[in-house]
Amino acid sequence: MTTKAYAALLRGINVSGHKKVPMAELRALLTELGHGDVRTYLQSGNAVFTSALGDEQALAAQLEQAIEKHFGFGVDVLVRDHAYLKAVVDTCPFPAASLEGKQLHVTYFSEPVAASRLASFDAARYLPEEFRLGDRALYLYAPDGLGRSKLAEALTRSVPANGVIATSRNWNTVTKLVELTQAQPA
Repeated sequence: MTTKAYAALLRGINVSGHKKVPMAELRALLTELGHGDVRTYLQSGNAVFTSALGDEQALAAQLEQAIEKHFGFGVDVLVRDHAYLKAVVDTCPFPAASLEGKQLHVTYFSEPVAASRLASFDAARYLPEEFRLGDRALYLYAPDGLGRSKLAEALTRSVPANGVIATSRNWNTVTKLVELTQAQPA
């Protein structure tokens, strides 16, 4: 049975004491679901694991159901395989190597976001901050960090359509997830 390495990206957990999901319990849940080589990264909802299931949406739904059953609240989950995570890094339109991790962010989407949704967006208004749309991802360059970004705030209101799940990670986490899923046995 062939297994593949994945990262699970949980949205909106462990923020200001809300939706507390201890990483040890998340690892235990993933293991109970039958996944292998389970590890977590930081406290903000990043887990890597191997699975033979091979379907990102099914894996996300499985984990969402397990979290709701175990913790009593819903959490949106995106699951992405190593190849996708690596492609996000490899196609970054910004000079990532010359930036600090807090200056560059990726917002992952549950499905593609049409460029037409951003066609009327006045990006020049937010310079020097910039964004670019990728494959189920949006790259955000925020030189003063995400917490001070006016562009991030505007994009949060504008980009996700009904039912689209979005969750952001800074560049340090983006590259660490590639590293952690690469290290997984195939």
